[in-house]
Amino acid sequence: MPKVAPELTALDVKRLAHPGGTRNRLFSVGGVPGLHLQITPGGGRSWVLRAKVGTLRRDIGLGGFPGVTLSQARDKAREARAKIEGGIDPVEERKAVKAALIAAQRRGLTFDKATEKCLAAKLDAFKNPKHRQQWENTLATYASPELGKMLVQDITTQDVLRVLQPLWLEKTETASRLRGRIEAVLSWATVAGHRTGDNPARWAGNLKELLPTPSKVAEEEHHPALSLDDAPRWFAALQTRDGFGARALEFVALTALRSKEVRGARWDEIDMDKALWVIPAARMKMGKEHRVPLSARAVALLKALPRLEGNPLVFPAARGGMLSDMTLSATMKRMHEAEVAKDGPGFIDRVSKRPAVPHGLRSTFRDWVAERTSFPGDMAEVALAHKISNAVEASYRRGDMIEKRRRMMADWSVFLTNTHLSAKVVRL
Repeated sequence: MPKVAPELTALDVKRLAHPGGTRNRLFSVGGVPGLHLQITPGGGRSWVLRAKVGTLRRDIGLGGFPGVTLSQARDKAREARAKIEGGIDPVEERKAVKAALIAAQRRGLTFDKATEKCLAAKLDAFKNPKHRQQWENTLATYASPELGKMLVQDITTQDVLRVLQPLWLEKTETASRLRGRIEAVLSWATVAGHRTGDNPARWAGNLKELLPTPSKVAEEEHHPALSLDDAPRWFAALQTRDGFGARALEFVALTALRSKEVRGARWDEIDMDKALWVIPAARMKMGKEHRVPLSARAVALLKALPRLEGNPLVFPAARGGMLSDMTLSATMKRMHEAEVAKDGPGFIDRVSKRPAVPHGLRSTFRDWVAERTSFPGDMAEVALAHKISNAVEASYRRGDMIEKRRRMMADWSVFLTNTHLSAKVVRL
C-alpha cells in the first residue's frame, strides 16, 4: 500500500514549483494513494496516478492542470483504483477504447463523402457528363440536406423515408430515381466496408411496404405524338420550312430515331453509297452500336445539305456546335401555331389533345407499324433502338434485321410523303 501523503489544498497545489534540473518532478498531493502532480522543467503540469496493476507498475495519466482540478483529479484517481481492484488495467482499457475509436473513424464516412466516392467509382457507368451531373444534382438537392452529414452506417429506413415522402406524391418520377441513387450510394458504402446490414433504401421488401407503388401514384406521361392521319400533312408542312433545324426534324421523322442521336449525327458515320448510317455505341442511349438503313428520301435529304468546312456535324447549329433539342421543339411548335392561325386543327396528340413534340414522332412510327402494316413488332423495336425486354431473346439475338428494316423504312417514307400510295404498301 503506498504511503499516505498529507492532503494538499487547491492553493497548495497552485503554489508547487519545479525545484530546478532537467527531469520532471512528481509531488504527492494526498487524498488518494499514489496521486501526484507532475511538473516539467518548462512549467507544464499534469496529474499522474502511480499504482501497481497486477505485476506491473503503472503511471496513469489523469489529465492536465488546471484543466483538471485537484478535486476532479482525486475523483479520477478513485475510479482508476476501483477498476484496478476489479481486475481491469486502466491503461490497456484506454488503449482499447482509443483503438476502437480510430477504427470507427476510419470506417466512418458521411453520406456526402460516400456520394462523392461512389460517383468517382462509377465513372465508367456514366455515358456522358450530363448523366453524372443529373446524379449529383438530384442527390445534392434532395438527399444531402437530410443525409449529407450523417455517417452511412447510421442511416436507417426512416431517414431515407424523410427524404422521399415529401416528393413521392408530387414528383413521383424524381423521387423514384432519387431512391435508386441513394440505394446505389449505400450499396457502394457497404461493399467498401463503411456500413453493414440491409440497404435502407432497398425497394423490395422494404420501402415498397411503406410507400405507394410509383405507377399507382402517377400515370406515366407519354410524349404527345402526331396522329397517323395528320402525319403526311405535317410532313408536307415541314418541307416548306428552311434551316438545319427543320431538316434535322425531317430526318428524325424519316429515321424514327431520338432527337439527340440525329442532332449529333456526323458525316463520317454515314455511307451514302450503301444508304447506311452507323451510330457508335457511345452515342446511343442503350450503349450499343445501332445501324440505320436510310430510305431514298433520307439519302436525298442528306445530299442536299450544305457541308460546313471543318465541321463534322450533319446538322450544325448557327455557331458551329450541335443543334439544341429546343431548336427542333420550337420548329414543331411554330408549325402547330401556324396551322391554328389559319383556323386549322393544328398538330395534336389524339389522346392528350396536346401539341405534338419531336420525341412523339417515334410513337407515330410505332403506331404506323402496328396499325397500317404487317411488319412484325419486334422489327419496329429494333428500328427504335429499344432494349429487348425478354432476357432469353436478347441473349440469342445477334442480327439487327437490317435489310428487312430497309424495306420497312422505305414504306414509312412513302407513307409520310403520300398517304394514297402508302395505303397500298402492305407487305405480307
